[in-house]
Formats: sequence, structure tokens, C-alpha cells
Amino acid sequence: MSHQTVIVLDFGGQYNQLIARRVRECGVYCEVKPYTTPLEQLRAMEPIGFIFTGGPNSVYEAGAPKADPAIFELGVPVLGICYGCQFMAHTLGGQVTEAHEDTAREYGKTETYYDTACKLFKGLPERGISWMSHGDYMAKVPEGFALTAHSDACPNVAIADEKRGFYGVQYHPEVNHTEHGVDMIRNFLYEVCGAKGDWTMGDYKESSIKAIREKVGGGKVLLALSGGVDSSVAAALLAEAVGSQLTCVFVDHGLMRKNEGDEVEAAFSKWDIHFVRVDAEARFLEKLSGVTEPEHKRKIIGEEFIRVFEEEAKKIGRVDYLVQGTIYPDVIESGAGDAAVIKSHHNVGGLPDYVDFKEIIEPLRLLFKDEVRQLGRELGLPEYLVMRQPFPGPGLAIRVIGDLTKEKLDTLRDADAIYREEIAAAGEDKNINQYFAVLTNTRSVGVMGDGRTYDYTLALRAVTTSDFMTADWARIPYDVLDKISTRIVNEVKGINRIVYDITSKPPATIEWE
Repeated sequence: MSHQTVIVLDFGGQYNQLIARRVRECGVYCEVKPYTTPLEQLRAMEPIGFIFTGGPNSVYEAGAPKADPAIFELGVPVLGICYGCQFMAHTLGGQVTEAHEDTAREYGKTETYYDTACKLFKGLPERGISWMSHGDYMAKVPEGFALTAHSDACPNVAIADEKRGFYGVQYHPEVNHTEHGVDMIRNFLYEVCGAKGDWTMGDYKESSIKAIREKVGGGKVLLALSGGVDSSVAAALLAEAVGSQLTCVFVDHGLMRKNEGDEVEAAFSKWDIHFVRVDAEARFLEKLSGVTEPEHKRKIIGEEFIRVFEEEAKKIGRVDYLVQGTIYPDVIESGAGDAAVIKSHHNVGGLPDYVDFKEIIEPLRLLFKDEVRQLGRELGLPEYLVMRQPFPGPGLAIRVIGDLTKEKLDTLRDADAIYREEIAAAGEDKNINQYFAVLTNTRSVGVMGDGRTYDYTLALRAVTTSDFMTADWARIPYDVLDKISTRIVNEVKGINRIVYDITSKPPATIEWE
């Protein structure tokens, strides 16, 4: 694809993916590459700019990560962030030392003053809050660099050699805590690198369809459709590209939320593809009967999914291509070099061992989750599928605590549907990253219609998070919780008590099992 490219050179920073997302959000394509990437490989990508990430090391220590110094001779603009800034200063003749309390060791929100004559800060306020996280200090700035931002404690919060297009900042512009941080990144891209903003999901859709058609030719394509966002968007993209050459196998294990199986099938009725929906509910429930341990549930479901898919694949015979829904965070987290190999078996639960195919297609492997959702919209998938709540692979099997029965699953489906309906009606779905109901195995006494009940307790869970690594419990308004509780107890048989989980992650996990 002929997009302008920015390379995010990763020095081990925790925000490497976030930097890349910010660049993409500005309409510019970028890829994350390890700092060890050979210079010729970087040059061959013809980047319009480099962004060096932060990292946990001190650049002056033995063994600290360092890119090839010749990268500064390519004539390509560079933005160094935190460690990336210090690496640039160290390499170009400056001096970086350990900071002490009186020499600009800074953490957290810091009032910062900017020189708005610098291209990086063009059009921005002269003062704002930046997010600092550095224990080292540029004792000497390289020759040719000017000081372009400072704080009360640090005179060289930002440096710039505008003649060569080199910029460095000690703080993290990519995080939300830095005011106008995204504007600074945008200024680097457009004012310094000369970006045109040629990265859109509409363009990506068209170029991907063309590339898939050229690759597949008249071949047969197979995709295991889980009904999740990634596999659904991958299926829609392949359906648009090759139509009837695509077979989607949707294993309906009976562990999905209310009406979701029908919704997934309906979403793909617009394309001329072979859509195979396998009704395997009874089969899965038989295998899970009497099983209470969550990891045992997961193992049974994963293995049975493979067995069902294997049986359906054998009916189809040889296919030329197997499609996987690998997305860019999978690639980055697995290591850029071997990511495709590492993920080949993981993403489809070991399916390549059981399916006769010659090559894997990963049409989403360059996209972040928000881009996958936008591509789904471009392809005409319904919003209920594009914005589907995160859902574990074992489905409701790990949201029913203890042993599984169809009656319990149906009870949870009805309660969970009311919960999601009321959250959306109140507009709270825009404020919560994940929310769901859990049917506990706790029963308690209640009174309904002047009669005694002894029914199940339902737990409601809702969290806010940016990365799902940590999460805080969502502060749902009491009147919304009251309405949800009243409706569930009155409309769903078998539940007489509602509790709300107010535990953050850590110490708890988001899911209960």
C-alpha cells in the first residue's frame, strides 16, 4: 500500500502502541519497529519521520538500547520522547546524567512552558500541563539544539534542531494527561514531516479488497467466525473481496448472549458467501455437564470448538487460504519479527493442525481495535456488531458460576439483556468500557408476592479502562441501577437479589472466572 509512513522505533516503552494509535488518529500510517531493526530495512520503508519511544533504561548505562547512529544521517525528521529524547541527545554529542531532586527529576502532571515559535508547539498555548516520567537529565544539550520548553524544575523539557528536523521532549505527549499532546504530535507530522493525511479506513478497505483479490485469485477461503468484532470484520472484508469463494463456519455453542447468534447470521445475509451455522448447543452442554472449575470449562470449550470446526472443515475439503483475525496489538506484543508465526495457531485455537490449507491470510494485522471497528462500518456491518462488548471466548460459561445448565444460561441471557438495554437507554454505554451480568451460585431468601423465594443472586459488573490491563469500577448512577434491579427481579424468573461489584483491577480481574 502506497501510504506515507512514520516509523515508531520502540525502545521498550510502555506507551509504544499508544504513540502509534495517536499517529494513526492524525490520519498518518505508522508501524512500530524494534530499535534493533537494521538501518537498511528502515530506509527501505521510505519513512517521512521517526518517533523514538520512551523506555525504562538509562542511555548512559552499559547495554542500554541504542539504534544505529546513522539513523540521524538519513535526512528524516525525528521526534524523541522521554528515553527517545535522551538517546538523541546522547548520540548527537550531549550529556545525559542521573537526575536528582534539584536537577529535574520529574514524575506526573507538571506545569510546562512552551516556545510557540517552535514548529512542535505552533498554534498552542504558551503554558500547559505535561505528563513527566523521567529520572535522568540532559546536563548538556547537543550543539545546534535550542531549548523550546521548560518547567520550574527543568530548563530543557523540550529541545529542537529545526534545521535538521530533530525534536525531543522529556514528557509523554501521547497520554491524555498531557494537554494538547496530540496537537504536538500532529504538528510534528504535518508541520515538520509534511504529512498529507492519506491514511483512512475507506482507502484501506479498497486497497485491501484489491490485494486480497489478487492474492486469492480463484482459490477457496475458509474462516472460523466467532461472532466477535475481529473475526466479523475479517469475514466482511473477505466477503466483499471474494464473495462465494468464502466459507464462514460459525460454531454456535449455545454460550452466547441473547439473540447474538441470530444477529451474527443476519449481518452476513447481504453477501453471497457460504455461511455455515453449526447448532452445537446440546453437544457443548453435554461436555460441560457437572463441570464447575473455570479453567476446566475453558479447556473443554476450546477443544470441542476445534472438534466441531474440524468436522465441518472436512466436509468442505481442501481450501487454499485460512483467514485469521490477528490485529496489530497482537503483532506488536508477540514481537514484530516472528508475530505471524506465533499467532498462526493461537488465534484459531490450533486449527491449522486440522485443516488442509496452503496459506494464512491476516487482513487486519496492521490495524488497531478502533480502526477495525471503523473498517467494519465502512464495510456496512451493523453497529451492534461493530461496537460489540468485549466477550470472552468461553462465552457465558464463565459468567455462570459453578455448574452449567440450559436453564441457568437462559436466565443469565435474559438478565444480561435487560442490563445492557438499560445501560444503553441511559447513555451510560458511552462512559463504560465493559459491562455484563454474572449469575452467581449463591442463593438467598427473598419475598415476592407475599411468598418466600429461594433464588439466585445476580452480580452486575461494569468497568472503565483504557487498556484492560487495569480497570476501575464504573460509577453508574443510582437511579439507573435501581431501574435495572427492579426490571430484572420482576421480569426474570429465578433471580431475587442483585449486587453490584465495586472492585477495581487489581486486585480483582474484570471477569469473575
